Amino acid sequence: MALRLEQKQAIVSEVNEAAKTALAAVLSDYRGLTVEEMTDLRAKARESGVYLRVIRNTLAKRAIQGTDYECLNDAFVGPTMLAFSTEDPGSAARLIKDYAKEYEALEVKALSIGGELFEASQLDRVAMLPTRDEALAQLMSVMQAPVAKLARTLNEVPGKLVRTLAAVREQKQETA
Repeated sequence: MALRLEQKQAIVSEVNEAAKTALAAVLSDYRGLTVEEMTDLRAKARESGVYLRVIRNTLAKRAIQGTDYECLNDAFVGPTMLAFSTEDPGSAARLIKDYAKEYEALEVKALSIGGELFEASQLDRVAMLPTRDEALAQLMSVMQAPVAKLARTLNEVPGKLVRTLAAVREQKQETA
């Protein structure tokens, strides 16, 4: 069924808005997936904050014009599924990676983070990026470490003084 011009414009503007706010994008070939598998993938994408869209290549190229993801233009060949990470940069890559393990028909074409194009082989690296909460926890532990060490060091000074005084007292009691 052919799309009318208004429908095409709506799709392009919707994908463009998603691309402007996205942190990362993953392009994949979905050939060989059944309708049930695609429905399951879409449900998992909604749960993990990933914008997922099957789109024609010509519409996709128009939709990403003026965004950081123009570098993906050459990867739009054959059936294309776009996945945009909206919450953290690695969420779309994690979703596609996990799903590609289960269904070998899903093939990654390219991925991009902040306008930088990565090959499909880099999917594992991008998927290992921490979530926002994990990154904040790592940052806080790094920031807390020097303060904790300073507190332990400052606490050691009076502790050493007390141990020294106790040793002097025991020594005097033994001699007395």
